[in-house]
Amino acid sequence: QLFHEMAESRVERSSITCSAAVSACEKGGQWVQALKLFRELTVNRVERNTITYNAAVSACEKAEQCVKALQLFGDMADSRVER
Repeated sequence: QLFHEMAESRVERSSITCSAAVSACEKGGQWVQALKLFRELTVNRVERNTITYNAAVSACEKAEQCVKALQLFGDMADSRVER
């Protein structure tokens, strides 16, 4: 949904704009939506970088979803994203 709306509004799909969206979800207490957006990055050919991972991890941390946060750290290492 968000990626479609971004395209319609001619907002660039970049790691910066998508990190901001994940972070906004985190600040709004919407950790499930934050993770959904994070997962959609790859499908929409947006690079996952340190900032996008940190936004997703932060969303999990604030929602006390420690297992999911640790899984993201593992994924980050597997993907060779700099920490």
